[in-house]
Amino acid sequence: MRIGVSGYYGFQNAGDEAILEAIVQEIKARGHQPVVFSHNPTETAQRYGVEAVSRSHPLAVWQALGRLDLLLSGGGGLLQDKTSSLSLWYYLSILGLARRRGCAVWVFNQSLGPLSRAGERRVQRALRGVPCLFRDVTSLTYAQRLGLEAHLGADPALLLSPPPVEREPNMVVLVPKYGTEEANANLHRLADRLRAEGYEVVILGLQPGFDEPVLERFSRFTRELAWDPRRVSYLLAQASYVVSVRLHGAILAAAAGTPFAGIAYDPKVAGFCQDAGAVCLDMPGDPNLLASAILARQQPSWKAVEEMKARARNSFDRVLASRWPGRVKSTGSASG
Repeated sequence: MRIGVSGYYGFQNAGDEAILEAIVQEIKARGHQPVVFSHNPTETAQRYGVEAVSRSHPLAVWQALGRLDLLLSGGGGLLQDKTSSLSLWYYLSILGLARRRGCAVWVFNQSLGPLSRAGERRVQRALRGVPCLFRDVTSLTYAQRLGLEAHLGADPALLLSPPPVEREPNMVVLVPKYGTEEANANLHRLADRLRAEGYEVVILGLQPGFDEPVLERFSRFTRELAWDPRRVSYLLAQASYVVSVRLHGAILAAAAGTPFAGIAYDPKVAGFCQDAGAVCLDMPGDPNLLASAILARQQPSWKAVEEMKARARNSFDRVLASRWPGRVKSTGSASG
């Protein structure tokens, strides 16, 4: 089958690229052909060995949708209008166009929210009859409240294998995020505390073009800016602990078996940490509480993490093992 993948791809965001790398890996492993809608289709095609289509070229999108058997909308945090109502409109429009082209569709391992009341109504209309997999229990419960056909999956990036690297017992990685100034200030206080305790502190930015000003404020510490999920995974696998404002700092730490804590700038961070049984503090985070978690080597529930990995793997089996009977007129009959 030709499987379309729609998300925030080709923007050099490490979290979204980690999701895409895992999705491509799993689609290919099951003998199917991925077609990725990307901001930078040339780079995406070369990097992942896939067919890639410009996500902003209407004719190219329309034509590509007509050649697909199935569209996966996601993964990621696409179903929200906190950052932009235009973003929500875009992803729901792609999904609607796919249905018009007779393509089966799934909302695939996304988060849900934050949504305004208008956004909730838009999602309810657009996803009527569409099977949905959500990556955390909070999103699943929200989706069920909105009357969506909702099932529990997990973030695909959990399926990325960590590199074979030796763990550094005194290395802590802190992952800030642009636009969360109070949290970043508290991470700086945490970094100062950890250095005084004898730890090596690495500050890791995950989105070039956005995180550079944040990293400049940590000038007395080792800093790195990386959007390649493999490089990010390498650093997180080396660490003895990770504290992250960004969701995929926590997710890729979990994939690498590194204990982690989150600062919940967004419900998706809280949702993942809650499901994983990990430390998670509301914004802006308390550096003393975070330091205590690190010094005590406070662990997530590794059993819960393994269960999430199994759900992520099973979500691909659930969706891709189906034998779609040619092109369809509606996804109303597609169920999980």
